[in-house]
Amino acid sequence: MKTAYQYRLRPTKTQSDQMETWLESCRRQYNYRLWERFNWWDSNRCSINACPLLCSIAPPADMPEYYGQKRDLVETKVKYPEYKDVYSDVLQDVVGRVKKTCERFIPGDSNGRRSGKPRFKGISRYRSFTYPRMKPNCIEG
Repeated sequence: MKTAYQYRLRPTKTQSDQMETWLESCRRQYNYRLWERFNWWDSNRCSINACPLLCSIAPPADMPEYYGQKRDLVETKVKYPEYKDVYSDVLQDVVGRVKKTCERFIPGDSNGRRSGKPRFKGISRYRSFTYPRMKPNCIEG
């Protein structure tokens, strides 16, 4: 039997402001990574009967993959210093969320039905972040 624990945190005002900043950074990162995948999807999909025969066919671009987007987070932290405050595991989890939503959208389920197109997240629609690795005694009091 697996046991799950749920903790209620009561942060101070400065801690809650910092968490709000992290949430905004994660939301922007989610929207950007989702935009990268949509941009690839729109530029590389074309049904056979709708492609013009007169234009040259460009080789398809590489799909933004999970590990490539995770590697790009290093450059993002260099370009945008506000991302340096957010832990790398949290940002990598954001990329994982984008991967999951796109996996559910593009191929569909076992019956062939696809879920709806993923949406960009507004300020009130991105409300959580995850620490995949936590130290055993990180919560005190």
